[in-house]
Amino acid sequence: MKKRALISVWNKTGIVEFSKALVERNYEILSTGGTKALLEKNGIGVKSVSDLTGFGSIMDGRVKTLHPKIHAGILNKRNNKFHNQDLKKYNFKNIDLV
Repeated sequence: MKKRALISVWNKTGIVEFSKALVERNYEILSTGGTKALLEKNGIGVKSVSDLTGFGSIMDGRVKTLHPKIHAGILNKRNNKFHNQDLKKYNFKNIDLV
């Protein structure tokens, strides 16, 4: 199963190289705004957080990853059957790296 990484940074130093290393390790990359644009510009496949959540950024970009589809994926305790049932019920996916 492919792992997922959420990458959204203000200081983008080294983020392209880091993201390439993740892709080489079979990670799917989720990202926002400027980080997403930089990764795409450098040939890295990336999925938009807004496309995942169905909700764009607000408050000058300060609020974009605060959404149940993101936080449930991050906070899911993989060994907790009730957490996994909730993910399945809502068709959410794990996020393995932030």
